[in-house]
Amino acid sequence: MWYEDTQVRNATRVALWLLVALLAASLVYVLSSVRFIGAGLQPGNTITISGYGESFSTPDIATFTYSVVSEKKVAADAQTDATTKTNAVLSYLKSAGVDEKDIQTSGYSTNPVYDYVQASCINGSCPSGRQVLRGYEVRQTTTVKVRDTGKAGEILAGVSDKGATEVSGLQLTFDNPLQGQNEARNKAIADAKQKAEDLADELGVSIVRVVSFNESGGGYPTPYAYGRGGVTNMAMDSKVEIAPQISVGQNQVSSSVSVTYEIR
Repeated sequence: MWYEDTQVRNATRVALWLLVALLAASLVYVLSSVRFIGAGLQPGNTITISGYGESFSTPDIATFTYSVVSEKKVAADAQTDATTKTNAVLSYLKSAGVDEKDIQTSGYSTNPVYDYVQASCINGSCPSGRQVLRGYEVRQTTTVKVRDTGKAGEILAGVSDKGATEVSGLQLTFDNPLQGQNEARNKAIADAKQKAEDLADELGVSIVRVVSFNESGGGYPTPYAYGRGGVTNMAMDSKVEIAPQISVGQNQVSSSVSVTYEIR
């Protein structure tokens, strides 16, 4: 009898453990298929509200490009001349405090240059003209990032003095491209939330939760240009006596959001 009772108790324990294991496995499966409480439930009534926010920040870097252009009858001479001038500009930039990592060659080309020569007319007959090789042009373009915006005007004039033929594309931006975006987004969300609360009060309903969220928007940097004309043309023939004044101003960053709320 004692032996039979022991066998019954052991069998009962095994059956209970198997039942517990089965229930645990079922629970794990159910929980793994549900991301959070209420997931998969479609809201009954919703309202969609738009919000807008913007922030203003002072740019902390200036970027621009310059090109050294040389034309000679022989390609090798043009390359040598362009290299000499480019090295002089690079030495100036480093002496002005521009880090080497903020100087990047963005273009280099060597191209033949032709003149179109019209043949003389004889007895009223004018033969077609022809192209005559005049020489070779070498162009090397470099992009520069100036982290001290207060020195941007001085550096722009300086690269022209050292041999840059063309200076253009000045932009005042942020070292961190997302600067100001979080502030603008928070303002847009707060704007949408306030509108939703006001509308809920007018409708006599309550806001339950956020069902969906969407954002659009971005920075709108103020465009600046420092190209041919004015100081740049002067730099080709003479030293720039007065550096241009660069007004940094502020850049606007905006955010537009659309938030859908469940109401009841």
